[in-house]
Amino acid sequence: MIAHSSEIDTFREGEVLVTDMTDPDWEPIMKIAGAIVTNQGGRTCHAAIVSRELGVPCVIGTGTGTRALARTDAVTIDCSEGRGKVYEGILRYRVDEVALKNVPRPRTRIMINVGIPDEAFIKGQIPNDGVGLAREEFIINSYIGIHPMALIEYDRLKERATGDPRIARVVRAIDKRTEAYEDKRQFYVDNLAMGIAKIGAGFFPNDVIVRFSDFKTNEYANLVGGYLYEPVESNPMIGWRGASRYYDERFKPAFGMECDAIKLVRNDMGLVNVKVMVPFCRTPREGRKVIEVMREFGLVQGENGLEVYMMCEVPSNVTLADEFADVFDGFSIGSNDLTQLMLGIDRDSETLSKISDERDESVMRVVKKTIDFAHSHKPPRKVGICGQAPSDFPEFAEYLVQCGIDSMSLNSDVVLRTRIRVADLEMLGLADS
Repeated sequence: MIAHSSEIDTFREGEVLVTDMTDPDWEPIMKIAGAIVTNQGGRTCHAAIVSRELGVPCVIGTGTGTRALARTDAVTIDCSEGRGKVYEGILRYRVDEVALKNVPRPRTRIMINVGIPDEAFIKGQIPNDGVGLAREEFIINSYIGIHPMALIEYDRLKERATGDPRIARVVRAIDKRTEAYEDKRQFYVDNLAMGIAKIGAGFFPNDVIVRFSDFKTNEYANLVGGYLYEPVESNPMIGWRGASRYYDERFKPAFGMECDAIKLVRNDMGLVNVKVMVPFCRTPREGRKVIEVMREFGLVQGENGLEVYMMCEVPSNVTLADEFADVFDGFSIGSNDLTQLMLGIDRDSETLSKISDERDESVMRVVKKTIDFAHSHKPPRKVGICGQAPSDFPEFAEYLVQCGIDSMSLNSDVVLRTRIRVADLEMLGLADS
């Protein structure tokens, strides 16, 4: 039982982490946990997303987990049936093995979601068609931990530190993490590139689609020095995030470092299988501005085969799909955000979590419309999906196949069975040709 991430030293590898809720500061503990149980959270909360990436069984939103397990010495966590269960004591279990040579390869590309680079070479051994979503946020949290603007303005912060104890603490924290770097900006570029390159190499030569940073303001504020640069928003989920940051002068230099990291991976390391994706792009005009800013930083769409995809997660992305298709090379449906905006629900709200369901008819219809719009465009645009829905709901994955989706990017634990199921559907002629 741990109440705060500062108690990390008391946690031993293989133990079950039981706590109220997690945030990025908990990730070192989560990486060595045998399982995770939290009081708070929903299917798209931090604990749920990170545990899926790590392959660690996790039961979230128990309400009373810390109290119920306070005096329990041993438990078994079972997440094999979709709904997590906690059993008292150590239960016996079986291991099912799959002969990889017998796993079929369907027409629909079955890709993998990857955020933690250290897992890339292991996950790359699973039969796959590449990575449909590589999240920069995990790399920034784990490898960097410092707000990018604090690194860019390091010299200015150092000058201010003399008269401000809070800024002095920020400078000391930066110095500790970047000791080997005189150029603090290069620390960010090198470490971000290193994380991206691990994923790119782990899945080479298959495509690896890297999503540019999609931290919300409250998440950026949690990085070292972040409070100096981030506004306080009442609802960060629909605030200053994604594409709107990249061309904003308050963040544009930081986005430039992301572009430099991609150039380092593609041009210097030769991992041209790495492509990029723009999240939360609200209008076609905004999309064109991002493409232009990328060009300013030397990251040019089409150059050396660079493709630029867009996350389809805002209703305007669907209604104006034909115009967005003129800007981007393809789409990846983010079912988590698309669902919350279609239904008007904050996906971090536990109170409304039972209403938030990707299988709602409104969501299903806009998914189909997106695929139809993209495929009818001249030239046709590919459409994938990288949200949680096809990983959690087999029937949703089947619907996507029937709609003719080009690819699905899934959590690694469901890749094999989804691949087999999709191949069966295609063989039965249930897929849209």
